[in-house]
Amino acid sequence: MDETSAYDSFSDDYDRFVNWPNRLRFELPFLTAQLAYAPHADEALPRVLDAACGTGQHALALASLGYPVAGADLSPGMIERARANALERDLNLRFAVAGFGELAAEFGEESFDALLCLGNSLPHLLDEDALEWALADFAAVLRPGGVLIVQNRNFDQVLAQGASGRWMGPEAAREGDTQWLFVRFYDFLPDGLINFNILRLKREGDGAWQQALTQTRLHPLIQDELDPALTVAGFEGAQWYGGLDGSLFDPATSGNLVVVAKRSLI
Repeated sequence: MDETSAYDSFSDDYDRFVNWPNRLRFELPFLTAQLAYAPHADEALPRVLDAACGTGQHALALASLGYPVAGADLSPGMIERARANALERDLNLRFAVAGFGELAAEFGEESFDALLCLGNSLPHLLDEDALEWALADFAAVLRPGGVLIVQNRNFDQVLAQGASGRWMGPEAAREGDTQWLFVRFYDFLPDGLINFNILRLKREGDGAWQQALTQTRLHPLIQDELDPALTVAGFEGAQWYGGLDGSLFDPATSGNLVVVAKRSLI
């Protein structure tokens, strides 16, 4: 299953898989604090693009705070769900089907003051050329001095742990008599890439569990790869964090690799 098909198939369940109220309460203070450093001379708040926005929850949360926001994702299914979520909340913002490398063409160069790339999205780029192409696109769509915020899984830690690090905690959801269980795990491949698996189990009442597996391939992007790639793309002043709580990054213990950088003024 290719990446687009995988996330299209998962789009209806994605908002059940994530506890969005808890996640947004945890992450928004850090995000809004970093957005305060973005240039926004023409508007009261910086204009933000949420790249790989999924079902649009971060974009919608920022829009509800008054930020001018747009979202983009490679998956039409995710964008359809994002638009439905916006309609439910009576929020009017643009969601476009556009992947990495297509953002400046879709929205125009130097159109945003800040760009978010959250939820371990960059590791879907499987080689160095694809990463450089995507980061150059990020720089092109940002105004000079614009802020980039990237959140990835800390693959330094995952790779060091090996087989013991392949499992992530399960997530559960319930609506009436319907139950879901989501189990995530990695397969480490001989070529150095990773298969990311989400096993979805669903049942009605006390009935039998139905199973479905979503799988997509990742490149375990580590700090020593991302740091020079940001410089080549024209970003500077990178600050590294271990999560969207603002903790300092520790390759051995941090759950996430978060970087905040600015597009060069030159």
